[in-house]
Amino acid sequence: GGGGREPFSPAMLRIALLAACVASASAFAPGGFAPMAMKSRTSAVSGMRMQEGDFSAAVPFLKRPSNLDGAYIGDVGFDPLGFSDVFDLRVLREAELKHGRFAMLAVLGFIVQELYTFPFFPKMAPVDAHDYFVQQGGGSQIIFWISFVEIFGVVALFETLQGKREPGDFAFDPLSLAKDEATLERYRLAEIKHSRLAMIAIGGFIHQYWVTKQTVLEQLGNFKSLA
Repeated sequence: GGGGREPFSPAMLRIALLAACVASASAFAPGGFAPMAMKSRTSAVSGMRMQEGDFSAAVPFLKRPSNLDGAYIGDVGFDPLGFSDVFDLRVLREAELKHGRFAMLAVLGFIVQELYTFPFFPKMAPVDAHDYFVQQGGGSQIIFWISFVEIFGVVALFETLQGKREPGDFAFDPLSLAKDEATLERYRLAEIKHSRLAMIAIGGFIHQYWVTKQTVLEQLGNFKSLA
């Protein structure tokens, strides 16, 4: 391609991917190309804005992408593949939070299923349970309900692009945990970190089972080496 950007060498790509794994709880920060009306934050955040030419806080040997300026909670300048040159930050943050929330639920369900299964369901490993219930018709039900949820997600995304809401904000706080702005910002940072960690964790859980045929808690108690 003639985009003026040099392609990654295999060695550089491997290093970037390794850095992503090491900084899993704070690395993944998507970016966008359009000016955002919602980029205004508190003065503390504004003071942390990174200047053009700075290095990424997540991967110090790579330049900070020009479109990542620290406006969003959890933005540490991690974008080695250049997504911030293509996609809108608001769209990517919405997707990151959505997938992260699903991943946190998946991690919890993955572990709980090892400890308890409803009496009317067969007892099996979580990965095997997925395959079993897809064969029993559960897959079509999941697709139906997820599609139903996505309708509301699309409406919310349009509101985000119109500047009516922040990405991922559904005003859902039934326990009134965010008592003030400072607390809200702290919980937002915690959520994005846990979301990123959960997305890595659920992938690790599944691949671990494929390789070792051991569930998460089983391997903790009886580690099986791949060697």
